[in-house]
Amino acid sequence: MRYLGLDLGNRTVGIAVSDSLGIVATGIETYRFKEKDLQNVLNYVKMICADRKIDKVVLGLPKNMDGSLGFQSEYVLEFKTMLENEGIEVDLFDERLSTVQVTKIMIDADLSRQKRKQQVDKLAAVVILQSYLDSKKF
Repeated sequence: MRYLGLDLGNRTVGIAVSDSLGIVATGIETYRFKEKDLQNVLNYVKMICADRKIDKVVLGLPKNMDGSLGFQSEYVLEFKTMLENEGIEVDLFDERLSTVQVTKIMIDADLSRQKRKQQVDKLAAVVILQSYLDSKKF
């Protein structure tokens, strides 16, 4: 089974894909779009799903530290509905601290601020997808 991992923001979406066995996540890119233009993102994700023969999308769900859902979660849930209306199967996965974790790793690796900015969303998508894949092994 092949998965697509997404870290959705207001102007960018980090994108990762699994191998055909659903074991390892690899970053593809950070896709940039006009603020909150979810239709644009939907069209792009549909194209990737078709090109890469994706079986399921794993969408990072931003939760507050207490587990409650905030305004950004509503935005992600709206996008989930859009994907499902196109016949795309979607699983939500708690993405709390994924960006913080990635940023810390990049700082430890001594990447410049500019390089971190370019890579953080894509790598957050990798963390989300890999965490999801790892959770399915048990």
